[in-house]
Amino acid sequence: MSPAFASLHFLRPHWLWALLALPLLWWWWHARQRRASAWREAVDAHLLPHLLEHGGRSARGAWWLGALGYALAVFALAGPSWRQDEQPLWRTQAPLVVALDLSGAIAAGDLPPSRLLQARAKLASLLRERRGGQVALVVYAGDAFTVAPLTDDADNVALFLDALEPSVMPVDGQDAARAIEWSARLMRRAGFPRGEILLLTDQADAAARAAAAKAAGAGFHVSALGLGTADGAVYRTADGRIGRARLDAASLRALALAGHGRYAPLTADDGDLRALGVLDPQQAVLGEGAQGKRRLAWRDEGYWLLPPLMLLGLLAFRRGSAVAALALCVLLPLSQSARAADGSLWRRPDQQRHARIAKGAEAYRKGDFATAERAFSGIDSPDAFYNRGNALAKQGRYDEAIAAYDEALQRRPGMEDAIANRRAVEAARKRQTQDQQDRKNQKNRRQDDSGQNRQREQGQGNQDESPVQGQQDPSDPQSDDRSKGRPQARSQQQDRQDPPPKPQDPQDQQAADAAQRERMRQAKQQQPKAGEGEPPGERQQAETAQQRERQQATEAWLRRVPDDPGGLLRAKFRIEYARRQREGR
Repeated sequence: MSPAFASLHFLRPHWLWALLALPLLWWWWHARQRRASAWREAVDAHLLPHLLEHGGRSARGAWWLGALGYALAVFALAGPSWRQDEQPLWRTQAPLVVALDLSGAIAAGDLPPSRLLQARAKLASLLRERRGGQVALVVYAGDAFTVAPLTDDADNVALFLDALEPSVMPVDGQDAARAIEWSARLMRRAGFPRGEILLLTDQADAAARAAAAKAAGAGFHVSALGLGTADGAVYRTADGRIGRARLDAASLRALALAGHGRYAPLTADDGDLRALGVLDPQQAVLGEGAQGKRRLAWRDEGYWLLPPLMLLGLLAFRRGSAVAALALCVLLPLSQSARAADGSLWRRPDQQRHARIAKGAEAYRKGDFATAERAFSGIDSPDAFYNRGNALAKQGRYDEAIAAYDEALQRRPGMEDAIANRRAVEAARKRQTQDQQDRKNQKNRRQDDSGQNRQREQGQGNQDESPVQGQQDPSDPQSDDRSKGRPQARSQQQDRQDPPPKPQDPQDQQAADAAQRERMRQAKQQQPKAGEGEPPGERQQAETAQQRERQQATEAWLRRVPDDPGGLLRAKFRIEYARRQREGR
């Protein structure tokens, strides 16, 4: 038997029950033939085949041809399949919630330079290498808190990695059971019936194993990534005491076994992430025995039965059945063209929307945000509006992005991803507006400064024409004409009334010329050199002093701002923890 027939199966096998109707159809057809023949009442049965020309044989042939066509149609509807094709998915149903242990033990140095820095680097690699699927980040110590909800944008989650440290937690401890329960609750609230939970810690107690078993029963598999070494290292607790942290690999294996997940110790490369299956969301949800197989989908080969069915339809032209045969002839090329094109005629509306979202997501991952925005447009769903807002924000179209987020929130109120991204886009829009205003003000200042420089250059040129300010050269016959353009020079000229007489003696003339040249030299030394400009005026000095004062105030304010990237998370967790305490949780 060939491999193709060995793997033959039916995608919709329940249609095969329709073959049981063949005996009933034969009985109905045979009874109808007996009633329809008028000769049977007048001629003996043993003589009837000899009197009717090919009557019985043609009738039986028509019956068998009809039965064959019926069987072919049933087999086509049952979906015969013997080949597989890869089926890319836009959104896998395998969300991942990463729960990081931020207890005091994370500061131990058995993984140089520290467990915390190694965990941050591993999370950054996971977020960078994971192929699709939503991801969330949870931290826990004595209680569990959400750092980033489930989102398709892994870069959004990576923004918080540098702020993760034990000091952001309001209470110390290692309550892994609480982290598992909180992670499962996070996925249920997002509408996922199953998913993956990955704990980054060094040990798990009996309560954590019980929580993992409960989560696995609900469809959420729990895996563990071991932090530390068996020898361990000392660390200082929040209250100043010295503790020692060791990797308890046995307890983490038991946790993974109870949670139907996997365990792997932290390694320098990505071998641990591959062993856990978190880089490929499809493999992660399938388990050990099905890796690589569910990535392929069986092809529906039922369309190959349409040509022989059409050939049988050609025989139905008799007795007004031409319309049925013509319909069969039209359906085959239509089905082939639909399969060769985008398959839209074979898809339901929800499948068509899914294909468009898949196209948009692929374009978004490649950085083609314009194509992604067009693909997400026209789809009336909160996820589509949210993804469209992300694509618009990446293009700098902040107003349209905010409108898209509003549409998503209108259809799904409380959508945490849309709320967070809307706030980020609003902040970016404000910064953009402020930057534009600053550039405009700077441009206006440059124009004002250039205008003042031109005025100073013109004033300097006028001073060069008159060697001494307010005094004309009596030997220049055009001095009177130039003085008409300068009111100050004209008034001084009128005050003098008469020009000084020219010396008649050559020696006196030479002495006067030397004195004039000395005055010109002194005047030029007092004037600014060309290109340096004159000292700033009172208005420019005032503006410069005001700008300098504003800059100094800004620098002083920035120096007062503490360099604390985890301050926002610390305040958020403290408020959340206080609320839980008030509610008795």
